Amino acid sequence: MLIVGLTGGIGSGKSTVSAVLKDKHHIKIIDADLIAKQVQEPGKPAYKKIVSYYQKKVPNLLLKDGKINSPELGKYVFANRDELKILNSIVHPAVRYEIFRQILVAYFTFHKLVILDVPLLFEAGLDKFCGATIVVVCEEQVQIERLLKRNSYLTLKDVKQRIDSQMSNHVKISKADYIIDNSTTFENLYEQINGMVSRINPNIFVYLLECIPPLGFLSAITTFIIKRVHDYNIRSKEE
Repeated sequence: MLIVGLTGGIGSGKSTVSAVLKDKHHIKIIDADLIAKQVQEPGKPAYKKIVSYYQKKVPNLLLKDGKINSPELGKYVFANRDELKILNSIVHPAVRYEIFRQILVAYFTFHKLVILDVPLLFEAGLDKFCGATIVVVCEEQVQIERLLKRNSYLTLKDVKQRIDSQMSNHVKISKADYIIDNSTTFENLYEQINGMVSRINPNIFVYLLECIPPLGFLSAITTFIIKRVHDYNIRSKEE
């Protein structure tokens, strides 16, 4: 089974690409954003930790139904980098556990290709487990306009804080295997997606070989080593 990591900055259109891959190309999607929402539902361990830590720091942290007020929490943590790190340290372990559980389920239900849709794919190091990676990018002004239109509760300052909190497009592009530019039209976007799918879809012979557990394990280890070497080379050039 080929695991392909999909990432992109906030407002880049990554969710649109993910939806096209799922609805048009019928590819299995493991959505980290959706999982992150699920692990923060009332009663979940991550929910209890968030409430315990942030309730005195964030006014109106909880909505009337007991769920976390994500816009209010988001404004607070994106304005305070150390608090964002603490929130990530609570949420990310639970998300990783569920991601790997869903990967195992996909493998044992004979999926040939799985898209791992993760906003912080490189930051979390999950790209090391992917056979290929895709980054969706667009011009920063386009990002800003989309975010202001999509989230009426955000100010221009809020939007810039969220963009600045993420890895830059330049670094993501240097790490990715495929680049999708979502700065122009939907038609152009669909053409890029279709071309990419034709390149990443594993052939049936490779898929059947990787269904044999020892070969599948060997393939995963090889991919992990290649990614580590690639990251080392990038860091060496930057230094």
